[in-house]
This record gives sequence, structure tokens and C-alpha cells, in this order.
Amino acid sequence: MSVETAADPPALGGEADPEVLATMVAAESVLSRRFGVRIRLTEPEDLGGSRRSCVVRVRVAESPFSLPKTLVLKRYLQPPDEHCDSFVREAASYQLFTALASEDRMCPELFAHDPVSRLLVLEDLGRAPTLADKLLGDDARAAERALLSYARSLGRLHATTAGREADFDALQRRLTVPDFKDPLAIDGAAALNDLPDLLSAELGVVTSVAVLECAERSRKLLETGRHRAFSPSDSCPDNNLITNRGVRFLDLEGGCVRNAIFDAAYLRVPFPSCWCPFALPNGMTDAMLAGWRAEVRVVWPDLDDDSVLLPALLDAQLFWVWLTTWQFFSQPHAAQTHSTLPSDTPPETHVLTDRWRRLADDALLAGSDAVAEHAAAVGDRLRKRWFDDDPILAVYPAFRR
Repeated sequence: MSVETAADPPALGGEADPEVLATMVAAESVLSRRFGVRIRLTEPEDLGGSRRSCVVRVRVAESPFSLPKTLVLKRYLQPPDEHCDSFVREAASYQLFTALASEDRMCPELFAHDPVSRLLVLEDLGRAPTLADKLLGDDARAAERALLSYARSLGRLHATTAGREADFDALQRRLTVPDFKDPLAIDGAAALNDLPDLLSAELGVVTSVAVLECAERSRKLLETGRHRAFSPSDSCPDNNLITNRGVRFLDLEGGCVRNAIFDAAYLRVPFPSCWCPFALPNGMTDAMLAGWRAEVRVVWPDLDDDSVLLPALLDAQLFWVWLTTWQFFSQPHAAQTHSTLPSDTPPETHVLTDRWRRLADDALLAGSDAVAEHAAAVGDRLRKRWFDDDPILAVYPAFRR
């Protein structure tokens, strides 16, 4: 049934941001077409978004259907004639999970979407705290529980979506196929190719053949058909809500299917897509990896074998450290950007130096002496370049008390 969209705009009450108004108008139109009758939205609350998108919480003021009382709208702001991979990835991601049983849905439910206005109409998960809120708070036990819940939820997300790559690809094809299957495809390859020369030029550190071989193994992880599952790509602490139904993942602009080992290594770095993380307390990473592993062993029993998991984990960790180092020196506009954590965060130079220190320590424990020696050399040069002493990255505020 075709539906006429009312010409009168939503009642906003007072001054309204034009993008917020445009997002509400688009949402009313999309929902009205979706359900076949007029649906009116009101009481917008700007949730921040980014320079690329407008994110708004609205109240459903008029609807004959059992829609929730509130919804979250996300509209991408790129010009219509520009290709928008982020919308395609996010729309396909939410569709993938909305099709699952509610207990397997690790993100908000998708109620409607529109590729023309590049709009998503999503379930409102309320004012639940994020993982960042817990880590920046003052309750160490709550922060620890949140981290462990996050790790297990990440593993459950992987276990639930293993074997669904064809479904995800089909959902993307219904919109527009992204330029690249994996957002890491371009920058990741560039980092692996260019970082050795960059380290030599910037720091005077030579990359040995043995380390280059490890880097090549990490490249193959991107391409392998094993252990593939959905990845949120940017699972920083402020993109994860701690709800009474468990952790829910937000901001799926980079959603894709890739080797899940990269997300497992995300726990080790930690949070490599962020430039504002503090350190985790001793033993926390091991506990998080154990929680992740407990979920994925159901679909990948071989990952219960340390001889399978640990070498791949080190390769993926090396990949993240190389990628972020390459970004820092080659793309400072992309690398040196904080997330939305409302706290005094450590400088990027401190974060990067600590990533090389952790890589050296983990490589040594794994028996990869070449990687350990190389990482230690890079970390030492970075410290001498930026610091007068040997600083230790502080743990998150919740663990300092």
C-alpha cells in the first residue's frame, strides 16, 4: 500500500538543529511506508553522532502499531551522490542480527532502514552505561564484571555468526556492495608493506626476515577462510552498552566478516581502534581471553589448543600494533583522534609506546624471540624520542582505588 507522507514537520518545540529535523522527517516517512499508516515522532534528543552522522532519540507520539515508546534514529550525512560504505555495512549488520532469535541478538533491533535517505531506525536500549563508563568509574568490581561480560559477549557474537558470511554478503548486495569486503583491506596491507621502511627512516630500527615472516602470517589471517565470523570492527569501550540483557554492540559502521582472531587480539592490545585507552590490570587480559575462548570453542574446538590459538593471536596482535604505528606516522589525521571518552586520556605517544612494550612481553612469553627483540627495540626508540624517563601507562581509573 502506498502512503502519503504528511507535509507538516514533526513538532519539535523550540529551536531545532536542521539535521535533527531532517532526520525526524525522513524517519516518519520511512516508518509510514514501512507500516502503511502515518507514524508521528516527537521530543527529539540529540545523542551526538559525529561529523558523518546524526543520531537522535525520539518518542513515538502516534502509531497504531506496538512500536516501542522511543526509538533511535541514525542518518548518514554524506551527499547523496557519494558512495557510503559505512551505511551499507551498518544496515547489513543490523539486518543480520535482527533476523536472529532475540537471545542471539547482540545489538539493537532494526525496525526500518532506507538507502535513499541513508537512515536507520533502531531499538532504543535506554540510558544503560557503556563499558567506558564502568572503566572510568570508581567501582573496580563493576569494571571487572563489565570487561568479562564484554569478552564473553564478543565470543558469543562470533559463535552465533560463524558460517553466516554468505548471508551477510547477500544483505550488502541488496544495498550496494562496499568497495572493500573488509575495512582493514587497504590500510592493513599498506601498514604491512610500508612499516619496515618507516621504522628504519623514523627510528633507525631494522626489521629482520623473521619478523617480516610473522607480518606475512598476519596478512594471511586476513585472507583465511578459517575462524571467520562477524566483527564490529570498532569495539571501543564507548561503543558497548552494559544492559541487563548483557553487552550490546553499537556503531557498526565497519561491520564485516573476518577472522575472529583479530577481535580476540583486540582484547590483548587492548582496544587498538582507540587512541585513548588506559592499561588493564594484571591478569585481566588473560581472564577476558578465557571468557572469549569459552564461547567460541563450541564452533571452533581447535581454538582450545594453545598451539593453534596462541601463535595466531600473536600474529594478530603484531598486525594491530603495526597498523596503528603506521597510522600514527602516515595518517595523523586518522590516528590521533580520541574517542568520546569524557576523561583526561593518555597522550597517543604514551599509548603507542605501551603497545610495543606489550607486544615485546607477549612475544617473549610465546617464545617468539625475533618479534620480542624487534618490539623491544622499537619501544625503546619511541621512549627515547618522546620521554625523558620510562613511563608506565596508568590503568583505567576504576582500578586505581
